[in-house]
Amino acid sequence: MNKTPEGRSGLAGFLLSGSGWPYLLVPAIPLAILLDLANAGPVLIFFISAAGVIPTAALMGRATEELAERAGPGIGGLLNVTFGNAPELIICLFALEAGLQEVVKASLIGSILGNILLVLGAAMFIGGLGRERQFFNRAAAGAQSSMLLLAVVALAMPAIFELVDGQGLPSPSDEIVNFGSDVEYLSLGVAGVLILTYIAGLIFSLRTHRDLFNPAAAVLEEADDKGRGGPWSVRKSVGALAIAGAGVGVMSEILVGSVSAASSSIGLSEFFIGAIVIAIVGNAAEHWVAVAVAAKDKMDLAVNIAIGSGAQIALFAAPVVVVASFLIGPHPMALVFNGFELGALLLSVLIAINITNRGESTWFEGIQLLACYLVLAVAFFFA
Repeated sequence: MNKTPEGRSGLAGFLLSGSGWPYLLVPAIPLAILLDLANAGPVLIFFISAAGVIPTAALMGRATEELAERAGPGIGGLLNVTFGNAPELIICLFALEAGLQEVVKASLIGSILGNILLVLGAAMFIGGLGRERQFFNRAAAGAQSSMLLLAVVALAMPAIFELVDGQGLPSPSDEIVNFGSDVEYLSLGVAGVLILTYIAGLIFSLRTHRDLFNPAAAVLEEADDKGRGGPWSVRKSVGALAIAGAGVGVMSEILVGSVSAASSSIGLSEFFIGAIVIAIVGNAAEHWVAVAVAAKDKMDLAVNIAIGSGAQIALFAAPVVVVASFLIGPHPMALVFNGFELGALLLSVLIAINITNRGESTWFEGIQLLACYLVLAVAFFFA
């Protein structure tokens, strides 16, 4: 059946919209599989598979939103916790199995930095153009920022333990370091505390103080409902989630399998690839949504996406990876970050707290956050 002009324009409009552009990269998925089967160059495989992660992550995010819409705020919040950072978690699990524990830690730190500096900075810059200032809920931003500060304290303690009573911090050039059972079980204990704190944060944001936070359904407003084809049924959402999960898994396995060879071929360290490239790829679709809603002067939602996602990585994704490392990989992963990661995490969270403390932003504050991210990226490049 031939499509009407309205149908074609609707599809084209959706694919060029803030929610639709990731699906333009769908051809990268079969191409990455073919290149991997053909044993093509690792650099080409790495970048094509990285591009293939983006549409699968976007589909997973859309399916999760649709399920959360129909499940209500409580169950919907749990669904967002479970699948909100699933692409990053899946990539980390494959990297753990491959023994690339330092790449895993770099990608976790990179995801936090990407959210609170790159995404928040881009949102403030784009949203602030043509406006004197933008406003957002100071209390909600403060609650999220406080959770990030708690995460910094928790994530730093295993490193301090290792500095005082161990072999010191890992080098950015390391792939895997066996720190011993004491710091591994310390990391497991820290992971448990962080997960419990995150659960308490869910109760705070979804039940006792949910009026402070934008409902997750607001994300759906960014897209054109006509182009999106209307609400999905539960069956369609579950099917899409299963397909997206399989797609992310396949792309992640290919991506992780090419990291070491690609790193050597293009002269970039695995640390830089994990902290910058992989971290951006796993969050690309969500990042774009935050910037798009900021451009529509919806800074409450933009700040909630950026700071909230950073907190979710620190308080949920990182601890889950630690627990998983006791089951997969050569040995458990200790939460001992290198000096670049610790310094970047602490300074970035302090900057984010300072900027979100007033409940308003300008385009110049966005530039400052972006400049900070670029400085860190340059430092990681030379590390």
